[in-house]
Amino acid sequence: MISPRTPAPALDGGVVVSLRPVGGHAGMRRAAATHGARVLALSPWKLVARSAARARPALEAALAAPVAIFTSPAAVRAAAAVMPLAGGAGQARLAVGATTAAALQRAGVAAPVHPGRMDSEGLLDLPQLQSVDGLDIGLVTAPEGRSFLTASLKQRGARVLRADVYDRVPVPPSPRALGRLRQMPDSTPLFLALSSGLALEVLLDSLPADVLARLRGARVLAASARLADLARGHGFDDVVQADDARPASLLAAARA
Repeated sequence: MISPRTPAPALDGGVVVSLRPVGGHAGMRRAAATHGARVLALSPWKLVARSAARARPALEAALAAPVAIFTSPAAVRAAAAVMPLAGGAGQARLAVGATTAAALQRAGVAAPVHPGRMDSEGLLDLPQLQSVDGLDIGLVTAPEGRSFLTASLKQRGARVLRADVYDRVPVPPSPRALGRLRQMPDSTPLFLALSSGLALEVLLDSLPADVLARLRGARVLAASARLADLARGHGFDDVVQADDARPASLLAAARA
């Protein structure tokens, strides 16, 4: 795997397909610009926070657990709009990555913990999640979110208390983005940044056949071995694995 500090001339003049939610592509655009690449946004969904009345019962239970995991900055923002997030004595607040941890700090959580590898696999390696047989663990997330994490925690004997505080509302592929893919010369280097298996599957189900054929020629920059295997299973032949899900790490993997 490749350090995110390694320069990636392979991206120069290329196009990075970003599957982030609507309005969530800024980080990928900044990272791509440092490599001379452009971003093509193909958002599979937009994020919509649930009402306080709908989210509160499950969120109260999740935050009362000895360990509560937040899976995204959006989860933090939606939860903080419902109730305070800071834990009491002996309670741990875990974040999937540094950006989520920063959102928790802004919401008043003093010392959130996040893994160096910022994904589900990284979370599962944290000391707080090693001996969890019989332990209640809160999971602040969205429906269908982090199913691998949920399944892994249950396999370790934990009781997972899900609090779905926002929803992923599917959106059709942008006609402008589809047009750009159709008109793109075959010689243009194309990269698919992959940090969510669900995002990939939703997108593939919505693409026209001709655009899907063009996308399959992209080099997939997968955030984990699990996602790399998923991409291969969906017919992508050129797949490399990044160190983690950060945009800089994903783009650094393009040189592999």
